[in-house]
Amino acid sequence: MPRIVTYNVNGIKARLERLVEYLDEQKPDIICLQELKSSDETLPIREIEAAGYRGIWHGQKGFNGVAVLSRGEPPVERQRGLEGDPEDAHSRYIEVEIGDLVVASIYLPNGNPQPGPKFDYKLKWMDRLADRARMLLAEERPVVLAGDYNVIPNDDDTFSVRAMIEDALMQPESRQRYRTLLTQGWTDSLRTRFPAGGVWTFWDYQAGAWQRDAGFRIDHLLLSPMAADRMTGAGVDKEYRGREKASDHAPTWVTLR
Repeated sequence: MPRIVTYNVNGIKARLERLVEYLDEQKPDIICLQELKSSDETLPIREIEAAGYRGIWHGQKGFNGVAVLSRGEPPVERQRGLEGDPEDAHSRYIEVEIGDLVVASIYLPNGNPQPGPKFDYKLKWMDRLADRARMLLAEERPVVLAGDYNVIPNDDDTFSVRAMIEDALMQPESRQRYRTLLTQGWTDSLRTRFPAGGVWTFWDYQAGAWQRDAGFRIDHLLLSPMAADRMTGAGVDKEYRGREKASDHAPTWVTLR
């Protein structure tokens, strides 16, 4: 029963101890990482391999960066980056095959401040993701699109609508594009498991957000119909957010038959 995790590590070198600890304790079969903030040359690949994982990496110096690691069969790369913008040099998308599964690790643009060029880039990027997602659905395979989407899909996915109302993560245009993915036929695994909301995956470092449980849900694992048919559970490993020098995101997971 594969357990597939998405985890924005917020700097893989700064969080290496926490990441290895998580791999050691939870032993996920597949883990999608975001915000590596490291060039390919300086990634701590040796330490990850020593923990029993092999990966496909797509680094970038200082910011962005995504990877997919697996404990059993090594991942085979299918695509890095999204089509539709030859000028886009950001490392935000990597897609692999592991056994019969197709898995993508996604780090969607934040989009703040909005309105402005960063928000425009976010929306265009989401359109490109939707194009790729449509192509993946046409393959009729079990596919998992896992990552930090930087979208709060519903009002009950945040501790405070008022606090987030101006944020790019919660704008109608961001939400509408997220819903576009769902209407293609993707299943939001965490939402399916917790339909009433109130489940967070991110707590800011500022203003005692973790201590107040003032979080929101932006890390999502979307499942193609064939993957959704195999889903047996989904959740957030929340306690890892409370550890010393933790990422501001908690590992978020789905299990498939």
